[in-house]
Amino acid sequence: MKPEQAPHEPVYVIETRDEFLAAVDEIAGGTGPVAIDAERASGFRYSQRAYLIQVFRREAGSFLFDPPAIGELTELHDAIGDGEWVLHAASQDLACLREVGLKPSNIFDTELGARLAGLPRVGLGTVVEELLGIHLAKAHSAADWSTRPLPQPWLVYAALDVELLVDVRDELDKILTDAGKAEIARQEFKATLEKEPKPVNPDAWRRLSGLHSIKQARNMAVARELWHARDSYAREVDTAPGRLLPDASITAAAKILPKSRTELSNLREFNGRASRSQLPRWWAAIQAGAATEDLPLVRVRGTGIPPVRSWSDRKPEADLRIQAARAAFAEISEELAIPVENLLTPELLRQVAWDPPEPLTVDSIRERLTAGGARPWQSDTTAQAIVDAFVEASQTDPASDEPSS
Repeated sequence: MKPEQAPHEPVYVIETRDEFLAAVDEIAGGTGPVAIDAERASGFRYSQRAYLIQVFRREAGSFLFDPPAIGELTELHDAIGDGEWVLHAASQDLACLREVGLKPSNIFDTELGARLAGLPRVGLGTVVEELLGIHLAKAHSAADWSTRPLPQPWLVYAALDVELLVDVRDELDKILTDAGKAEIARQEFKATLEKEPKPVNPDAWRRLSGLHSIKQARNMAVARELWHARDSYAREVDTAPGRLLPDASITAAAKILPKSRTELSNLREFNGRASRSQLPRWWAAIQAGAATEDLPLVRVRGTGIPPVRSWSDRKPEADLRIQAARAAFAEISEELAIPVENLLTPELLRQVAWDPPEPLTVDSIRERLTAGGARPWQSDTTAQAIVDAFVEASQTDPASDEPSS
């Protein structure tokens, strides 16, 4: 049995500017990489802001900051500067860190590093146990971190998230270096920092659960207006939309198109924290949907590449290419102990298999991969394998899946 983490001394949250600046001075006086983590309130709040930020540096210790109370943390950014910031699953935290002025330019992502190192599981608790032999309880990962005051057990959990992170970083660095993957990791960490945020989806309302059961354009319009009304109110009160009005409530109302506020309020499925208190808001949205001339399409055809499951019928030669490439990638993945999805994004492989460059050469594949965002190491690792797989596929009869004679 793995040893439990030793009992932790009480943890104190820094809430004032003066305490924050004093802590920054201590962190600046520490040595080596700086571990940092952020706790949000996903599922409870609309925003993805950080409600707690934890920092650890050797010879300085660990510090927990309350960003809503302190405000901008730019002095902390300046103290760390170009030094290495250690995060676990950095892509999840970078946006909320940048919101408060923390903008790292050099990171070590221990989750991504664990993937590249070939660890079978990459959650922080399992990585700590695998590399340090310490069982790290993860009981509060889904807590509402906007709660005030924060309970002491939550704070201990949050502190441990960073206090062991630099040790994990060092162990992973050794594994990656010994395996010749240090440069691969460097490129991946850099790509994580440089990744652009996804653009806002104007049709986000189409992600409503159960929307597929709505068959008429007018009903779809009502669902759309209810979604927008809910989203606007959720943003206003900073509450997760589903806590105000569940998706099932929206689709139920859109299906029956209630004729009055009373009929709406009597709808059994129409429940949630704000279903009754905001009834005029929801009723106005239903009326807007019922009256609009801007009727949405019931089903929207995708403009991108179709799902691979349909390729054998729609484009058999592309299906042969991607199957051959996937088999080659599986071999490379096993040989390098790197997950298949890290060799190349599945979407990029689909794009190349659906419409390969002409002429088909290693250089043309490299050019296509680079244009699609592949890192140099990914192109170096996969370009020749892709060409070989596509050539093999071209020699197979699509009707028989057997090599042509």
